[in-house]
Amino acid sequence: MSIATTAPRTVPKASTGSRVGSVLRLHTVAWPLLIAWPVGILLVSFLISFTIYAIVGNEQDEGFTGSVFSVYGFVLAFYLQSMAQTFPFALGLSVTRREFFAATTVMAVAQSAVFAIALFLLSVIESATDGWGVYMRMFGIARYFTDSAAVQLLSLFATLLLTSSIAMLTGAIYQRWRTTGLLTALTGLFGALGLSAIVITWAHWWPAIGSWFVDVPRVVPMTLLPLALATACIAGSWTTLRRATP
Repeated sequence: MSIATTAPRTVPKASTGSRVGSVLRLHTVAWPLLIAWPVGILLVSFLISFTIYAIVGNEQDEGFTGSVFSVYGFVLAFYLQSMAQTFPFALGLSVTRREFFAATTVMAVAQSAVFAIALFLLSVIESATDGWGVYMRMFGIARYFTDSAAVQLLSLFATLLLTSSIAMLTGAIYQRWRTTGLLTALTGLFGALGLSAIVITWAHWWPAIGSWFVDVPRVVPMTLLPLALATACIAGSWTTLRRATP
């Protein structure tokens, strides 16, 4: 008598793309910090600034409120939280470091693009309405430096992505070396900046540096330089995170 045998069942392994998508959905669980709080704080800041300008009756040059920087603060907070809290949780769900990092980078690029477009459109409306009718400038930061709409939009994207990447790198350093590593990195950064300032002052290079920023095409300091720094921070984040042990 023969005994029938069946081949062992194999469970199909999820593709990398689908697992990256799962991590993206994991990030969106924190949607209040991702979207709701930045929009809410921005709206409240706008209403307060608008009311003050309307009461004062400003009819001269647009005054800058600075409230738009709250968006950058929430972007920084979101990616710090992602690296400090979401990363260990994701690894507990058998997500690889590569998948988590890829999803977080995609999220950073997408969020930077969406926020940049929204802020740019608000700046266009702001310009067309003479500062919302009260000569107030809240969104048109880049208009101080260039009249090019393309450079303004790309500048917003580049600076938002740079903020995200700095937060990612900071979180990765913390995950690998904890507080000691983070403090060491910050101390080294401030030391390097201080030493650079001393050397530049000693060599009398400040006028040359100022002239370079004035003479170079606006796209270089406003877009290309932030993008280059963001790329370096993202690369540093992956180099650090791949060996982190939460």
